[in-house]
Amino acid sequence: MNLISRMFGPALPSLSAQELSEKLKTSERPLVIDVRQPEEYREAHISGAKLIPLGELGQRIKELPQGKEIVCVCASGSRSSSATKMLAGAGYTVLNMNGGMGAWQRSGLPVKKGTAA
Repeated sequence: MNLISRMFGPALPSLSAQELSEKLKTSERPLVIDVRQPEEYREAHISGAKLIPLGELGQRIKELPQGKEIVCVCASGSRSSSATKMLAGAGYTVLNMNGGMGAWQRSGLPVKKGTAA
């Protein structure tokens, strides 16, 4: 085990914004969980993303389906890393989107504005 793994644990399963964009075009579309705050979500989010702020995730974890791939997203990848660890520890199949919504928008991928339907 290398020093980084000993200090921080194993690497989180993750994917890039572009990889998530491609997955969202398939019939096996993952569930995207946006763990930012509601005001951040209203400014710009991935179409179809479910808003569950990180501070609420522990209480709302039962809302998430077992057996479906979940991708966690935040602004930069930090909060979503915490969410990914929490969900992985609870037995979910989960990935962290590297770089968060910043990476999504820098890649020129589409965003929705406003609250969830």
